[in-house]
Amino acid sequence: MSLMGFLDRVADVATFDKVIEPARRAVLGALKPPAVKDLLHGTWIGHPLHPILVQVPVGSWVSAGLLDVVPRMRPAATALIGIGVAAAVPAAASGAADWSEQDTGVRRLGALHAVLNTVALGLYVGSLAARKNDRGGLGRVLSYSGLAIAGGSAAIGGHMSYAQSSGASHAATAVRALSTDWLDLGPLDDFPEGRPALRTGTGGSADVPLAVVRRGTRVDVFVGACSHLSGPLQDGTVEEVRGSQCLVCPWHGSAFDLDSGEPRRGPAANPQEKLEVRMEAGRVMARVPSRHR
Repeated sequence: MSLMGFLDRVADVATFDKVIEPARRAVLGALKPPAVKDLLHGTWIGHPLHPILVQVPVGSWVSAGLLDVVPRMRPAATALIGIGVAAAVPAAASGAADWSEQDTGVRRLGALHAVLNTVALGLYVGSLAARKNDRGGLGRVLSYSGLAIAGGSAAIGGHMSYAQSSGASHAATAVRALSTDWLDLGPLDDFPEGRPALRTGTGGSADVPLAVVRRGTRVDVFVGACSHLSGPLQDGTVEEVRGSQCLVCPWHGSAFDLDSGEPRRGPAANPQEKLEVRMEAGRVMARVPSRHR
């Protein structure tokens, strides 16, 4: 087993699901305003916001740990701890937004991640209080303890992101399985107007579902697996979202601009992979974009 492999076993444990589910519903309830939800997901920047925001508390606390070694730099360390504490709040909010719409295993690990982060934050707040009361030794003990716990929690966050693909684009993974040749998807007249249709793209080891939307003589072709959690976009709908015609995922309601594939509504933050399209003798031809060839 790898060093962090035990986390996959944690993700399989259902013991605390009865506590996790009410917490998830509470987060979803707090994110009812769509603008707040999309802000925290990072829909507006094209990838999750949480990894950006966590750089501030993590960087501040690591830097404070280094400065605390030098006595004359300890006032600066205290200031950095305060900055980290303040920055932890928006970082936690964005993380909670992403966590609330992940699959079961990620939610279980995410709950552990949140508990450890809360403990670390409490230790840093205690460190600030101790330093304010001229108990510098205790303050340093508390801050280094917080740094150790925050470091362990960060490792869990990394496992969620990379080993469990909690923030990665599932569409980008799927598109790499497609052949780089032009794919014949059939006659234009075979596609329904204004709703997604399923077609299959030839892959190296397995075929890849594609979601095809016809609008008059224009055809848009997307990888069928939603970038958020691989929802079947071919079973979705075409709707106007924030002034754009969008392909909407049936699982979590993520909306992707038909013209560009950019997310117009979360929880998806990553764009949806869109194929190049051309017409040839009345037939729809598609291939992966140049960045994947």
